[in-house]
Amino acid sequence: MTSLTTLSIREALVELSAGRISSLELTQAYLDRIAKLDPKIKAYLTFTPDLAMKQAKAADEKRKKARDKTALPPLLGIPLAVKDVLAIQDLRCTCGSRILENYYPPFSATTVQRLLDAGVVILGKTNMDEFAMGSSTENSAYFTTHNPWNLTRVPGGSSGGSAAAVVAQLAPAALGSDTGGSVRQPASFCGVTGIKPTYGRCSRYGLIAYGSSLDTVGVFGRDARDVALLYEIMAGADPFDATSMEIPVPHVDFSQNPDLSGIRVGVPQEYFIEGIQPEVEKAIRTAILQMKSMGASVHAISLPHTKYALPVYYLIAPAEASANLARYDGIRFGLSENEGNLLSLFKNSRGNGFGSEVKRRIMLGTYALSAGYYDAYYGQAQKVRTLIKQDFEKAFEHVDVIATPVAPTTAFKIGEHSNDPLAMYLEDVFTLPINLAGVPAIAIPVGFDSENLPIGIQLLGSHFREDQLFKIAHAYQLTTEWHKKTPDL
Repeated sequence: MTSLTTLSIREALVELSAGRISSLELTQAYLDRIAKLDPKIKAYLTFTPDLAMKQAKAADEKRKKARDKTALPPLLGIPLAVKDVLAIQDLRCTCGSRILENYYPPFSATTVQRLLDAGVVILGKTNMDEFAMGSSTENSAYFTTHNPWNLTRVPGGSSGGSAAAVVAQLAPAALGSDTGGSVRQPASFCGVTGIKPTYGRCSRYGLIAYGSSLDTVGVFGRDARDVALLYEIMAGADPFDATSMEIPVPHVDFSQNPDLSGIRVGVPQEYFIEGIQPEVEKAIRTAILQMKSMGASVHAISLPHTKYALPVYYLIAPAEASANLARYDGIRFGLSENEGNLLSLFKNSRGNGFGSEVKRRIMLGTYALSAGYYDAYYGQAQKVRTLIKQDFEKAFEHVDVIATPVAPTTAFKIGEHSNDPLAMYLEDVFTLPINLAGVPAIAIPVGFDSENLPIGIQLLGSHFREDQLFKIAHAYQLTTEWHKKTPDL
């Protein structure tokens, strides 16, 4: 039989339901592969084999005892990795930071709890840039995750551990978070499928906050159908999150004719800029032509305020981070280093607990919010954000979906941007506007460059139209093989 770790979630569910494999066997296959390969990839921050086997055993017993198999939880016995920014009760949650090195949450994030209720098995918590601030997973306080396609390259960030785990078959799927591209960019760099839902579609309760008006919980998987399966369970209103929306989550029916007849694809000129890697642009334009050959119509559009997205994001996100990270004071939870007075407690705990990039963004944000500068910086940025959002609203009056590159280049070398924060920030130039506008986006693989590094496209939809993005991505994946390619490990 094929290796169990090559099965998609849907295929694994078929095998589990038929009794041809058990959750214990499936989970053990992943645990063995993690033990063998993760020492060189470093996707996992916290590895939980005992918990995984306990949950897998319980899943098998539940399946065995069930009289009505159709009433079983929909993901019973399926292993899952979770980015270390999402709380799981009594499981260490570091957020990639020393300041939370020994934090054990007393509750689980709503998105995680919904998946646990659906029967998933937790393999562990994945590595990330500290407090989700970064585009390479080099900002983790613990170690750098390596791209499975080339171990000298970054996997992207900040959810690099989750993306690397999925493409290396160290998990069939993984959760991530996306504040400015942190699901889509790693998905592109690692050659997997990743969804950033509409802001307010998935609860942020239990997601450790970076930028509260930008943060979303997303999913990585082998293909659009697997990602949709998890997304539908996670999504929906939550009384614990006032920003979650009371809007029904439609079931995505993948059995319908998968052609793209009638779909209008917009291509914004602002996303094909000087400096983009020629192989990336070629792969994106080829993918758009493929969609056209499947019945879609292609339209040139403009998103004129795109050029302001980078400075707007790097005013709003650090400002919100400055407020959110004020809670790490050495008193209530996390690292506490006290020399006998309150000032030293604050200085030592925060000074030694936070890494350099987190400190940089806290200082940027605090300055932008300070007296005399608030209106000039943060207030002005919010006004321009509204213009960016309106660009998308106007565009979606004429097209159904917008197709753009995810990143200007393929995965860069570890250490390449370490001493150049601006170069690192520019990696997110195509993903930031989507978070500022709050619209959904899915990243899917569409090719490789001459170094055999994956290239991804992002498809953007209007608010709460994730179902349409899944259908278009699935239709494309039915006619291509890019998402099936895996690195030789």
